[in-house]
Amino acid sequence: MTTTDAGATTDIGLLAHLYRRAGFGATREQLEELSHQSYDDTVEFLLNPTPEVDLPPDVLARYFGGESPNSYVSIWIYRMLNSRCQLQEKMALFWHHVFATGLIKNEHVLSSSNQIDMFRRNGMSNLKDILLELSRDPAMLFWLDNNENHNGEPNENYGRELLELFSMGVGNYSELDIKEASRAFTGWTFGQPPPLYPHGYYPAQFKFDADDHDFGEKTFLGQTGNLDGSDIVDIIVKQPASAKFITRHLYNFFVADEPQVPTWNDLEPLDPQLIDEMSSALLDSGGEMKAALRVMFLSDSFKAARFKKVKSPLEFVVGVLKMVGEFTELRPGLEDYATASDAMGQRILDPPTVEGWHTGKEWIDGGNLTERVNFAAEQIGDGDSPGISALITRMIDGGAMSSPEALVDSGLDVMGQLEVDDSTRDALVKFAGDSEGDPEPSRAVRILRLIAAAPEFQFA
Repeated sequence: MTTTDAGATTDIGLLAHLYRRAGFGATREQLEELSHQSYDDTVEFLLNPTPEVDLPPDVLARYFGGESPNSYVSIWIYRMLNSRCQLQEKMALFWHHVFATGLIKNEHVLSSSNQIDMFRRNGMSNLKDILLELSRDPAMLFWLDNNENHNGEPNENYGRELLELFSMGVGNYSELDIKEASRAFTGWTFGQPPPLYPHGYYPAQFKFDADDHDFGEKTFLGQTGNLDGSDIVDIIVKQPASAKFITRHLYNFFVADEPQVPTWNDLEPLDPQLIDEMSSALLDSGGEMKAALRVMFLSDSFKAARFKKVKSPLEFVVGVLKMVGEFTELRPGLEDYATASDAMGQRILDPPTVEGWHTGKEWIDGGNLTERVNFAAEQIGDGDSPGISALITRMIDGGAMSSPEALVDSGLDVMGQLEVDDSTRDALVKFAGDSEGDPEPSRAVRILRLIAAAPEFQFA
């Protein structure tokens, strides 16, 4: 525990937990700086980032810019590593998972990257604004064929997924509601951008084609009128089912692993009380995402949920890179990590289906787990990186070498106050005891590598 000058007490372990979930981790130095303000104030800072603490897009483009998916993912990873707007980046990843849109079909990198930028701008705003921007997004319009949704010949793909996977969940609407929603989105399309060659990518722009829109009367979720897409979104956001569905997604992403989405109509949430409180906050605020997020992060359930979630591959990669501290400044080389999560089962900008990725323990089946362990061990290496070198110094100066138990406890502490079960700790202590007599830095780095290979290190 650390006591602030103002008398508030902030737990370093709780802050580490918050930043693993609301961001991508934090260094021990960052956590100690944060401990001088209250937990509630830290949550408010994450919820309300100011523009001056963000990273300049033009500078990032100069270092990592290009027209390949890897170039954009490199920029995004740098943001995840270094932006103080951690929750803003985490919410962009959240919506990328919920509103899964893939390059495998659209093959237009700029549209995919612009969609992520849109999630970054709007991810913590009003749910109505988020769904409206999604409905106008060229990558989504093409991904779910709304550009083929014509007056008199409706295409129901977007209308169906908007209700089933993006807002309400199965069982809360009818087939007629899907048809009427699809009619309301006729004419919502995009202008075809210029060809890729010879000048590169140009952005696609949303276009409303009034001549292709169905202006007839429609009935959606019991409301009748000359409804268009914005009316459909407005009705959706006011539904209790939508609030419960979105907040359950938030719980699964930020608090603890739920079963997969297709089972939600049959299985109750793991924490019905917290879902009810978050849903009420979302509804009572008229759809403000920050209201639901605030309730979640301040809840006892969230605070008690340490190491209850399997890190996604990208969370794992970025967390390890943040720990080793190699990319705190702009320099070449980050592009090498743009595909690091692919082999672990998560290809950024290219989710496998409209359902997104399956989460939880499916992230760590045999092959994926091996990739994760090897990646962490390789990045920790011999301890020469700035971040690992700082951890080793802290361990040695703090008396870690006084006993095998102290070495293990110190290693677990500097790696985010990691909690392990007795069998894992016993194995670590045995290893630490067997290495007594070896040089202190070597012992420290080897224990860090072994901790990174422990099952518990896969959890946030």
